[in-house]
Amino acid sequence: MSATKRKALPASAAPKTTGTTTAKVKATATKAAKGRAPKASARSQLGRRPPETIAQRVRNERQDVFDEELESELEDSRLSDLVGDLPRDADQATLDRYAYFTELLRLQGELVKLQDWVVERGLKVVVLFEGRDAAGKGGVIKRITQRLNPRVCRVVALPAPNARERTQWYFQRYVAHLPAAGEIVLFDRSWYNRAGVERVMGFCTEEECEDFFRWVPEFERMLVSSGIIFLKYWFSITDDEQHLRFTMRMRDPLKQWKLSPMDLESRRRWEAYTKAKEVMLERTHTPEAKWWIVEADDKKRARLNCLHHLLSQIPYREVRRPLVKLPARVHNPNYFRGAIPDEMYVPEVY
Repeated sequence: MSATKRKALPASAAPKTTGTTTAKVKATATKAAKGRAPKASARSQLGRRPPETIAQRVRNERQDVFDEELESELEDSRLSDLVGDLPRDADQATLDRYAYFTELLRLQGELVKLQDWVVERGLKVVVLFEGRDAAGKGGVIKRITQRLNPRVCRVVALPAPNARERTQWYFQRYVAHLPAAGEIVLFDRSWYNRAGVERVMGFCTEEECEDFFRWVPEFERMLVSSGIIFLKYWFSITDDEQHLRFTMRMRDPLKQWKLSPMDLESRRRWEAYTKAKEVMLERTHTPEAKWWIVEADDKKRARLNCLHHLLSQIPYREVRRPLVKLPARVHNPNYFRGAIPDEMYVPEVY
C-alpha cells in the first residue's frame, strides 16, 4: 500500500439515508449523455492518493503477498507477549524468520503446482489432520490453503453430529464430503473422533469403539482402491506445550473463543487421551493408510515439515500453461461513466 495516508472525510460527507439516490444517479447520467460533464462531487476533492506508477503498483501487490503471511505471524508474536512470566525452554532454537518465510513461500508455490496437476490429471486427494487440542492443525491447514483455489482445495471441519446423523452409519456424514476428480479435501478432524474424543469423553460405548476399529481399516482400503490418494497426519505436542498454548488463549480476548468446555476437559484428561491415541495409532496404521507423526512443539518447523512431506507423497509435475495475453479493451465512443452521489460511498476513514 502507499505510504501516503488518506485524509478522513469530514462529517458533512458521511453517508446519509435518502430515498432520492436512484433519481440522482439517473439525473447525473442524463446530463452526461447530453454532453455536459457532471459537476465534480465533493468526494473527488478529498482523500485522494497521489498517482502511482505501474512499477509501484506491482511492487505493492507483491508486498501484499508477504503481508498476508506476516499478519498471521504477528498474531503469534502478539500472543507470546501475553504469556508474561510463563516458563519457556531458553535453549529451544527458533527458526530464522527470513528462512521460514522464504521456505514457506517456496513450498506454497509447489502446492500451486500440485493443485494444477491434480486438476489436470483428475486426481482425488484426501488428507486427515488429527492431534490434540492446540496442536497446530489449523495453522498448517491455513498455510496449505492460503494460495490455493478454494474450488479445488477445500476444508471439512464438521460439528458434532445432530440427532439424525447419530442414527446413520458412522462414516456416512464423512462420505458426503469426499472429493470428485480434480479436488483436494482436507479434514480438520475426521472419523477418528470415534477413537479419540468420543471414547475418552464417553460419547460412545466400548462396543461402538470396537466396531470402529474393525471397520476403519477396510473403509480406508476402499478409499484407496477407489483411486483416492489418502494421507493421515497426527500432530504431537508435549504436555507443557499444550498448557502454554491453552494459557495464551485464555489471556487473549481474540483467541478465547477457541477454548470450549471440551478443550478444558481434555486438558484434565491428558493421560486418557494419550492412551486412546496409542491404541488408535496401533490399530489403524496399515500399509494402505499409514499414520505420519508431525512433531509440533515448534509451530514454524511443523508447518514446513508437514508441507514438505505432503508434497513428497504425491508425484506431480508442473503443468505447462498457454501464454495468457490480455486482450485490448474495447473503446466505445458512446460510453460514459456517470458520477455517483457521495452518500453511496463508504467513508474513507483511513
